[in-house]
Amino acid sequence: MTTLSIHDLEPQLAANRRFWCGWAGDRPDTDLTLYRTDVDHVLFNGVLRVCDQPLDQAVEKAKKHLAGTRWSWWVSADSDEGTADGLVARGGELISDMPVMAIDVTTVRDARMPEGLTIRPAAGDSEVHDYVYAYAGPLGLEGDLDLVVDRELRFSYPNVIRLAGIVDGETVGTCTVSLGTADVGALYCIATDPAYRRRGIATALTREALRIVRESGRRVATLQASSEGEPVYRNIGFETVTRYRLFTFSE
Repeated sequence: MTTLSIHDLEPQLAANRRFWCGWAGDRPDTDLTLYRTDVDHVLFNGVLRVCDQPLDQAVEKAKKHLAGTRWSWWVSADSDEGTADGLVARGGELISDMPVMAIDVTTVRDARMPEGLTIRPAAGDSEVHDYVYAYAGPLGLEGDLDLVVDRELRFSYPNVIRLAGIVDGETVGTCTVSLGTADVGALYCIATDPAYRRRGIATALTREALRIVRESGRRVATLQASSEGEPVYRNIGFETVTRYRLFTFSE
């Protein structure tokens, strides 16, 4: 078990860079970290950080690389100081301010399964297809979902576990656990079919993900929370440790 604290930010932000770059096969630790999946959603194409690089040059590179996609520019503690203000001065528009939340997984009890719920890893093409179609609506994905399925199946980095919440043979909840870095586990795509909400499914999936992180020998788990998800994670024991501000540019 590592001795990492939930307030050690760099491993958490590095895990986020690695996850999103895994969708696109791009490098996660360049000074200007770009990723492009061509999925029609602002989270699936973008800039994850800029370090030691003139911002005018970085904006020009980003616009050129991401032209034709919906994309966003993530700003947190791993980017140069003043990046957010600099993006606004160059026409960037703030579209989201997301808490980055973390938890010491040794403090979390295991999941209690809601009646009728089974949690198992999605494996194989058909299960990954169902998994994507389960989280697409809640996460606001539209358009060519087969492209998202293809990106999931061709994910560039190992150690990604897709936990499917199954009720009556259907995938109604999802949680992706990324163990791509040595220090932390990172959680993504936590979603529940609207018809099955308020049954504790998202909580059970999150707790099961934290059990996996703990058994992997990692001490810290991290995620970025939506406004709907934040109370759920806080109730489990997550704390806000920093924030991501997301910007976009008009064409």
